[in-house]
Amino acid sequence: MKPKLLVLELWGLGDLVIATPFLRAASEKFTVTLLAKPFAQELRPRLWPEVNAIPFTAPWTAFHGKYHFWRWPWLPMLRLRRQLKAEHFDCGVSARWDPRDHLLLRLAGACARLGFDRLKSWRLLTQELARPDPLAHRYESWRIAGHALGLNLPAVGEIIAPPRQPARVALLHSGARLPVRVWPLENFQKIAARLRQKNVTVQIACDAGQLAWWQNRGENVICPRSVTELFALMDQAGVFIGNDSGPGHLAAACGVPTFTLFGPQLAEWFAPLHPAAEIFEGRACPYKPCADYCRFATPFCLWDVTADEVWPRVEVFAERHLAASRVAADGSR
Repeated sequence: MKPKLLVLELWGLGDLVIATPFLRAASEKFTVTLLAKPFAQELRPRLWPEVNAIPFTAPWTAFHGKYHFWRWPWLPMLRLRRQLKAEHFDCGVSARWDPRDHLLLRLAGACARLGFDRLKSWRLLTQELARPDPLAHRYESWRIAGHALGLNLPAVGEIIAPPRQPARVALLHSGARLPVRVWPLENFQKIAARLRQKNVTVQIACDAGQLAWWQNRGENVICPRSVTELFALMDQAGVFIGNDSGPGHLAAACGVPTFTLFGPQLAEWFAPLHPAAEIFEGRACPYKPCADYCRFATPFCLWDVTADEVWPRVEVFAERHLAASRVAADGSR
């Protein structure tokens, strides 16, 4: 019988997708239970079907009001603790240097608890992990945790994209979880128009709050309401162009080459894990990375970037990968 492993990744869609190589490798050696936001249940069948996902929206992951303790769901959290303790986990791991994760591992009753110390949270752990280089990709933390568990994970540059059927659609996703990561919609509109002038089929996808803007401009836009709907879009895409966001990471996990516009975050930390991923860095800012709490009236690091600046890179990117898809499609006939 495999030992039981509890894995914590309580934050965003992109954060959880980045953990995919770790979860796949861990499920070969352990019976893995993942504690994550509810969308993990939609990711599981496609990305890591052997993992058991327990949904939990940790109140401290809210962008505002995270420490309004009187609003926390205390009774459901107590029930969750009992559920976790009943599993008698042999080991628990978090790839974040987050004392809240470490306390949760302790409360869950995991016998061995692995994590990265912060604010003396090593006292809650049984094995403190050595932090990666400050500019290392977020995935490197999972790689270090995997090494401590005896897992052999590839380096960032060695991750292989999954095979996929050739597709000729450029998917432009204009949304992101936070407004400071959203490139102005007018710029996405200009990029879409220029791609169409090159006879590229373009599909626009957006967040719910952007839907009316696109519809008012006559765009046949899709507003995916779930991860399952996002997967369906990725399966039709030959390339993905969008913001630093969960959908971009999902595209990479599906094997779609990605072009990502970065503003307040560091591409070194959060570039999608695809060998053909390209990034466009926004303006320099003395506070970058700012954890998305912009100190200025507008996030000029991203909003001051024009479509004219981005277009030459997008043009080459789309031509390279969509041309390869056309060749592959013609060769399969």
